[in-house]
Amino acid sequence: MDLQLRGRVVLVVGGTGFIGSAIVDRARAEGATVVVASRTANVGIVLDAADQRSVDDGIAKTVADHGRLDAVVVAAAPAAHTLDPSRNSDPAQVAEAFDGKALAFLRVANAAIPVMLAAGYGRIVGISGQNAFITGNVTGAVRNAALNITAKNLADEIAGSGVTINTVNPALVTEEPATVVADGRGGESSPAQIADLVAFLISPLSAVSGESIAVGHRIRGVL
Repeated sequence: MDLQLRGRVVLVVGGTGFIGSAIVDRARAEGATVVVASRTANVGIVLDAADQRSVDDGIAKTVADHGRLDAVVVAAAPAAHTLDPSRNSDPAQVAEAFDGKALAFLRVANAAIPVMLAAGYGRIVGISGQNAFITGNVTGAVRNAALNITAKNLADEIAGSGVTINTVNPALVTEEPATVVADGRGGESSPAQIADLVAFLISPLSAVSGESIAVGHRIRGVL
């Protein structure tokens, strides 16, 4: 299937990460012009999603360099394994994780939306996580649930504009996902599988908006 991404400009924030780099590769394979954004200047453009000025400058540079901005994927957030499990309910860690994921997405989306509204078209996708749907980890649940709720609110605010906003929710991400899905767990997925879903959501073929979509298998036994 041709996802009609050829010639589209796609900004991937966190595009050097485990999931982000797979999204970059998949979008490029579809013919998109991909702008890789990270906090360092090793590749692409510098964009620190924790800094609103850096976000604004990154969006402005992308538009100045390419003349358009068709899609933004926000995959920038500290990996789950970097969070301290002994501090799962520590307000300081929760607040830091909330800022690093949900507010990072909000900063980028807020900067991209006016550009897309002016064009009458755009796609925004955030990478969240399935522990948004279960208890047992306050830090993980809050940062991912907040991202899903933020995206849904933004999508509703601009419904019918031609700009769509969604989130993708993996469980455990690994290069070799298991086929078994245990009770109370989500199905594992690979970066490539996540990238396949994201590629569809940023495509003109997708009319999906305001959705929080599990990849792999949504938590088994949870409605």
